[in-house]
Amino acid sequence: MMKCEGDDARRIEHQMLRPIINFTLFEDDTLVPDYFEVTDHYQFTPFNLPVKVQHSGGLGHHFIPYLHDLEEDEHLLGKSPFAVREDWAQQRVQEAQEIFGDILPVKRISNAAYCTPMQDIVHIMNMDDMYMAMIDDEERFTNMLDRLTDDYIEFFNTQEASGTLHTAARMQHLCQGTYCFTSELPDDQPNAKLKDMWLFMDSQETAGVSPEMYKELVFPYYKKVMDHFGLISYGCCEAAHPIWDNCLSSIEHLRKVSVSPWCDEEFMGERLRGTGVTFLRKPPATLLGMDTPVLDEEATLNCFRKTGKAARDCKIEIIQRDVYMVGSSAEKVHRFVELARKGLDG
Repeated sequence: MMKCEGDDARRIEHQMLRPIINFTLFEDDTLVPDYFEVTDHYQFTPFNLPVKVQHSGGLGHHFIPYLHDLEEDEHLLGKSPFAVREDWAQQRVQEAQEIFGDILPVKRISNAAYCTPMQDIVHIMNMDDMYMAMIDDEERFTNMLDRLTDDYIEFFNTQEASGTLHTAARMQHLCQGTYCFTSELPDDQPNAKLKDMWLFMDSQETAGVSPEMYKELVFPYYKKVMDHFGLISYGCCEAAHPIWDNCLSSIEHLRKVSVSPWCDEEFMGERLRGTGVTFLRKPPATLLGMDTPVLDEEATLNCFRKTGKAARDCKIEIIQRDVYMVGSSAEKVHRFVELARKGLDG
């Protein structure tokens, strides 16, 4: 479908085609922007340990750890280097303006901030070893997490001080396939403050620990980062319901929470009803993401009817993630979107 041959040209073409294709083939309701966006460019390397990955030849991969035992390996943890690449962004703006001229406006934007410290740790430390450290070496584990979140805060404060942030309150990407639409923050404002911005965080890697351990060893450090921002979106594939009452419900500026296939929909619907926090539903990827051209319409419709019932009177948003194969059928995806609307409407 793409026609350009050069790498930069294909990047620009892909950026322009993606929302158009979603709408024309699937009737997805993601908006098609009336401008060409250029996003900020930053670099941040947790603990100055570049992630090492061993690929399987397919989608599977394995992270090669630096750390096994914190008592022995703690010395490997350096300060996290970061850079604000304003020169890169300005170059992209200039290139786009030269290409589009007065045909299409070029707009500089900042997507929501992204911070997933537990994922950073699992990238450099096996999950089993991390869990053992949380049990047997709590002080070193929390010290590691404290150092990392402090580095993130310094990084975000540097972005603010550099004057490169543009407020994210509309079409900017928020992560999880969702966007920054809100009337609570200013939009399209340069020299923005962190309090004008969204922040995304998750902690999938602690799905295997108790809510009490999460509250004691992880949440205080996450909350420390959250307090610097205007609005928060939380969660990915981890279940949010076990940590809602004792942690997430205390985040006064939380506005979206992921309700994944592993989450208790009814529980989250009860808790979110009337709060203004969006019930950000992520349906099971297996409904759509099977390498077959035919959709199981009954299962799909039942899934969305269940969601619609659980989330009644809530602010609800559907995001479909983790789909890699659809059986080479655009019509299958189009029908999935139709059934989602039908199911949520009752």
